[in-house]
Amino acid sequence: MMIGPARTEAARAACFAVRRAVFIEEQGIPEAEEWDAEDDTCLHLLAEDATGPLGCARLIARGTTAKIGRVAVMPRARGTGLGRRIMEVALDQARAGGFSEAVLESQVAVIGFYETLGFVAEGPEYDDGSGILHRVMRRAI
Repeated sequence: MMIGPARTEAARAACFAVRRAVFIEEQGIPEAEEWDAEDDTCLHLLAEDATGPLGCARLIARGTTAKIGRVAVMPRARGTGLGRRIMEVALDQARAGGFSEAVLESQVAVIGFYETLGFVAEGPEYDDGSGILHRVMRRAI
């Protein structure tokens, strides 16, 4: 199992394939909502093994804050702790980048998962345009 920065075009394409499978095909998020200009400039993280890509996330610099987003795990890897490991790598990358805090926009259904990683929900629930309710969550690094 490897989890780390997607440094090649093939690795980035693997991240996008995970996001397409999880967010667009499985969750029904509109394609126009999934892809944005941040994909060209952010740090993509890929989790993969010999069977192929299993998960991903991305980090976006916002001053001293690292915004973690597009965290996805393929169905065959759920329940294995992979999501936690991806988040730990994302937080390690943010720490190494000198960021003082991390923020994310969690789907309401998985707030409890991020709470176990030290994130605290703030503000009201909102629809981010995907049709799925979210809340902002934040933690110090």
